[in-house]
Amino acid sequence: MRIAELAGKRVAVWGFGREGRAAIHAIRAQLPQQPLALYCNEAEAAAARAFDASLTVYAHEPEAVALSAYDVVVKSPGISIYKPAIVTAQAQGTAFTSGTALWFAENPDARVVAVTGTKGKSTTTAFVAHLARALGVRTALAGNIGLPLLELQGQSAALWAIELSSFQTGEAGALELGVVTSLYEEHLDWHGSRERYVADKLKLADAARTLLVNGQQPNLLERTAAHPRRLVFGTPEGWHVADGAIRRGGQAVFDLGAMAAPGLHNALNACAALAALETLGLDAVKAAPALADFHPLPHRLQPLGRRDGVDWINDSIGTTPQATLAALDSLAGREVTVIVGGHDRGLDWSGFVRAVKDRAGLRIVAQGANGPRIARALRQAKTELPLGEAEDFADAVAMARTVTPEGGVVLLSPGAPSFDQFRDYTERGRRFAELAGFDGGAIAGIGGLGVA
Repeated sequence: MRIAELAGKRVAVWGFGREGRAAIHAIRAQLPQQPLALYCNEAEAAAARAFDASLTVYAHEPEAVALSAYDVVVKSPGISIYKPAIVTAQAQGTAFTSGTALWFAENPDARVVAVTGTKGKSTTTAFVAHLARALGVRTALAGNIGLPLLELQGQSAALWAIELSSFQTGEAGALELGVVTSLYEEHLDWHGSRERYVADKLKLADAARTLLVNGQQPNLLERTAAHPRRLVFGTPEGWHVADGAIRRGGQAVFDLGAMAAPGLHNALNACAALAALETLGLDAVKAAPALADFHPLPHRLQPLGRRDGVDWINDSIGTTPQATLAALDSLAGREVTVIVGGHDRGLDWSGFVRAVKDRAGLRIVAQGANGPRIARALRQAKTELPLGEAEDFADAVAMARTVTPEGGVVLLSPGAPSFDQFRDYTERGRRFAELAGFDGGAIAGIGGLGVA
């Protein structure tokens, strides 16, 4: 559905975050007289009316009857398409679309590489853009990484590097290349079940002419085996990590010691990006040296500095147990206190417990809504790891500061979303920095967004 097709229809926008504002602006640019309703929360209503005085603003979540009164609803990605009100309204004939879907409809000829995955998708997308630009390719970096596509409507680029969440993969138009970095369980509250999450994530494959997937994940290989043009990264035949280097087959291309983004998982993300460039016909070997000057994304194993004799690392984006394990692997051999816990989505922590139960030099502080459940799982495993439970986030940071020996690391890698105590992982990361004694406002945003 293109924006012009909204003309004369009864249209509502649901959500007044950055995606919602971008959708309103893009619709107004083409259809300035189009009546628009907006559904947002009460705290946003005044700002919404100031943003566009012609909006009809409803400061509450719409029910099925209200949604059924519209021909089209432009929905923000965080609103689950499986909400009963949406399912009912769809049955009554209401069409639901999104800013992502509208952008793809408006730009059918764009050369797009879209990246998704439970973990690694943001960094991999940023790697693709950074490396392509190092080759002189005019590249757009946008999507779930922090810049809604509709904010770039009307701009041109030779390559579009777009991150898509599992909420957005089914909204993509035709892709030259789709990349899946990893596949674990996540966002069960949005999708309703693990199987539905996996199915929604892999809708990217349906849109991709060529599909590039992580060859180290058997479940991902099995689920994508039927794709007619599937390629893999992370295996010895192609781009992979071995013997201290990023390699293309048997050729050592880039020394891991020069990587700006720490951790083996980031080296694998770099392999995904290099394989993507090669698949697009670009010189990936020539681009690889630019990995040395890549700026790591904030809240992703972000070193904050040293305070009270210990190093502080912000990995607030780590919202699954697997992400926490990857963060710990990047600190092998160090004395580490990891702060875990947050909003409880019901994820299984048994794999995490098995992986860390005998690890030397590790201390765990559990906090947040699922902190007691994580602590209980650790105790039931009869682990001898030092384990503390904190009432809230500030207490957790204070406890970590107390128990970490000089020269050690305090790591925030919660393995859970932030919604029990914070608006998002960014706010949680800033608060962590402040409690550690750093300037939370100085944590940089994501560089390179937009077209360059």
